[in-house]
Amino acid sequence: MGFFPMDVLSEGGRRIAWFSPDPRAVMYLSRFHISRSLGRIIRQHRFHITINQHFSEVIEACADREDTWLTAQMIWAYRHLHQLGYAESIEVHQDQRLVGGVYGVKIAKAFFAESMFHRVSNMSKVALWALTRYLDTAGITFFDCQFMTDHLRSLGAENISRGQFQQLLNQAVG
Repeated sequence: MGFFPMDVLSEGGRRIAWFSPDPRAVMYLSRFHISRSLGRIIRQHRFHITINQHFSEVIEACADREDTWLTAQMIWAYRHLHQLGYAESIEVHQDQRLVGGVYGVKIAKAFFAESMFHRVSNMSKVALWALTRYLDTAGITFFDCQFMTDHLRSLGAENISRGQFQQLLNQAVG
C-alpha cells in the first residue's frame, strides 16, 4: 500500500509510525546518473560487490549514527524479513572490509530502499549503482527512496505524487 514504518519521538516517547509522503522520491533505474567521478571509481574496480552476504552488518552500519530511526526492534524486524527472503542488501568491500552498503525490501517487482551507509567516500553511491544493476536483472524498473535528499537528486532520483507512486506500486505488485 506504499506505507513504511519509522521510529519517531512523540510526547509519549518513541513509537513506530507509518508514513506515505507526498511527494515520494523514486529512482528510475534507466535514469540513474553516473557522474564522471563515480564512473571513474567504477572503472577502477577497487571494490568488490556482494549481495545478501552481510545483511546484518549492513543494517548495523546503517544504524551506527547519532540520529537513527533504526531501533533494536526495527533491526530485528528487518533481519526477520531478510530470513524470509524479502529484505536484501548490497555490500561494497574494499581490502576485505565492508565500506558501503544499502538494504531494502523487495516485494514482487517493487524495491523499497530503506537505508545506506559508507565508511569510505563515495561507497554509498557505488552501492546504489550496484543496486540498480541488480534490480535491473530482476526486471524491476524503479525503487522507492521515500524522501528526497540532495544526494539522491544528484544520482537522478525524482519526486512524484502519491497518486503516481500508487500507480507504479500497483503495476509492480499487481
